[in-house]
Amino acid sequence: MVTVKIKDNFIDKTLFKELNKTLTDFKEVKFHEKSFWVIMPSREFIEYITIKISLLENKKIENILCFFREAKSNQDNDWGIHNDSIIDGQQPDRAAVIYMSENKELDLNGTAFWIHKTKGYSFNDKTPESFDKLLKEDCNDVSKWKLNSVVGHMPNRIVTYPCNYFHSKYPKEFNNSRIVFVMFYKIIK
Repeated sequence: MVTVKIKDNFIDKTLFKELNKTLTDFKEVKFHEKSFWVIMPSREFIEYITIKISLLENKKIENILCFFREAKSNQDNDWGIHNDSIIDGQQPDRAAVIYMSENKELDLNGTAFWIHKTKGYSFNDKTPESFDKLLKEDCNDVSKWKLNSVVGHMPNRIVTYPCNYFHSKYPKEFNNSRIVFVMFYKIIK
């Protein structure tokens, strides 16, 4: 059975605190005509998180791509509902989001899971053309979606889920800085 997994206090508390002090210089990266603000993690941190997620999955994993990402007022402020079926030409099995920043928003926020009104919970067409078309045409049109659930933002919480599940940040805009660590990975069989 495919599941969404949630675990609090995921990263060692001292490491988590020290790491957050370094997350200050985000760089803009453009992808599919959309801008993201990211910091690339160190090799040591990637190795640490890969081991921690392997323990959570109870299986060895392989990182495909990972980064720290920031969203805030006037920066990364659309819905961007999507799935992550194709990353760097590969198909990851799962994605992980670790909430790094303090939750300074007053309302519910975190990671939303959506149901597409014609495609359902997930997108399984593996062609890049179909994937790109969905991203361009439906990602910000909430009339084509039904909100299924939201995993609430809590510092040092990890949520992992199948990459073909439709999801987005929630809500689409943040007044304060929202920083997460994102990893796309394969499960080694």
